[in-house]
Amino acid sequence: MFSYAPPLARLIEELSKLPTVGPKTAQRLAFYMLSMTPQDAEALATAILEAKSRIRNCSVCGNITEADPCVICTNPQRNQSVICVVEDPRDVAAMERTREFAGLYHVLQGAISPLDGVGPDDLRIDELVKRVTAGEVREVIVATNPRVEGEATALYLSKVLKPLGVRVTRIAHGLPVGGDLEYADEVTLARALEGRRDL
Repeated sequence: MFSYAPPLARLIEELSKLPTVGPKTAQRLAFYMLSMTPQDAEALATAILEAKSRIRNCSVCGNITEADPCVICTNPQRNQSVICVVEDPRDVAAMERTREFAGLYHVLQGAISPLDGVGPDDLRIDELVKRVTAGEVREVIVATNPRVEGEATALYLSKVLKPLGVRVTRIAHGLPVGGDLEYADEVTLARALEGRRDL
């Protein structure tokens, strides 16, 4: 049976550990990297090591950053009275791309998932409660993903935060722009009806 030289086999093995990268894709990436110039390969390796050593989580919001606190938390132009709660730093990037939200963020670093052994104590919920009880926050927008875990997390946050006297809202869910009703599932249609608004 054919096997690759050990350095190439190790590269393929390491690449296949990346999310959504299967054995075939890992093999293609490895062969592409072998065809790179030594300078390009070194630049890629340096970029990975530099990102790993210099990027950390913001001590305030939990987003990824090079400076701590991050540029969003230290921006005086941001609305300090509204916090948008998300599961992951990638969700912050998605919200920022809309250019519609000018408040602060709080990254939970996951969602409640008993099947995966993730409970409320495994998330950054205590830190959120401390930020809310500090006094300046008037609204918390829960923007967890519309899955079972995200919904469970949203309900838990509502139960914990409402007694603190803060307004707790949930982002609307429903049909995507450009979508057709006939292709939408029942849950999506039901959420679209629940989240309807006046024209």
